[in-house]
Amino acid sequence: QVRLVESGGGLVQAGGSLRLSCAASGRIAGNYAMGWFRQAPGKEREFVAGISWNGGTTKHADSVKGRFTISRDNAKNTVYLQMSSLKPEDTAVYLCAASKYQITISISDIDYEYWGQGTQVTVSS
Repeated sequence: QVRLVESGGGLVQAGGSLRLSCAASGRIAGNYAMGWFRQAPGKEREFVAGISWNGGTTKHADSVKGRFTISRDNAKNTVYLQMSSLKPEDTAVYLCAASKYQITISISDIDYEYWGQGTQVTVSS
């Protein structure tokens, strides 16, 4: 059974930083591309960042490019999202997901098979 557990969310002032972690257990460890999505109240879930199975390729949404960085440590079965220069519009539940692909980084949530429960990020102005 695959399990993804996010941590690291919280309340931060605009301009601040947070680092989210996604701990993975089960067969996916190191085998699949991973992604971070977010969902704000009343809005659709949106792609934030993705990383290939070996970390060789990453993709970031235009809205977070230059501020957020995705990375992974397969030895620790963990994916990270370093968030800097946070803005109030970054407020959302952030979810970690495991893709059905190894290399391709899809921005569509239908291409992700396993999901964590999410961690709340709130940015105050």
